Amino acid sequence: MEVERTASQVVHTEQDLEKGSEKGSTFEIHNIEWISCGGFTAELGKKQIKEYISTWEVGPSWLYSLKFLEEKDLEFRKQYHYRVQWSTPTPSVPIPRATACVYFVIEVSKIKPQNTPVEVYYLVESNQLQHRPGKIRFREKWLKDVIESKILLQDTVTF
Repeated sequence: MEVERTASQVVHTEQDLEKGSEKGSTFEIHNIEWISCGGFTAELGKKQIKEYISTWEVGPSWLYSLKFLEEKDLEFRKQYHYRVQWSTPTPSVPIPRATACVYFVIEVSKIKPQNTPVEVYYLVESNQLQHRPGKIRFREKWLKDVIESKILLQDTVTF
């Protein structure tokens, strides 16, 4: 089983496409080769999420912790839930005021052939939009926005 390969595609921004430009704001959407349903384990899911996160374009100051949360046994599939908690600690502020979480769900089908890849999606804390690996580029701004909104809320509360 090989899980180290990555895939990417080059995407132009809507503005570039409208202008017919081949230059300018281009970026790659990265993905990895996800394991098949038959070989999946919760621990391997954790490893694959780490591998996928390593393709994200986030600054070096961002650190994360990854935790397996739960397994849900549904009628036609099993869901494995994970939380990736992000922060930007510094030497002067080693405990950040706020963190941002990204929640991953890996679905293992009970009815599809065992060689079918697992289905993966993730949600950024406080958002309901499901993102699929290989379909959209992760943006560091999403993490910054969550942390900024938490800090703004904290500043309005007095004890």
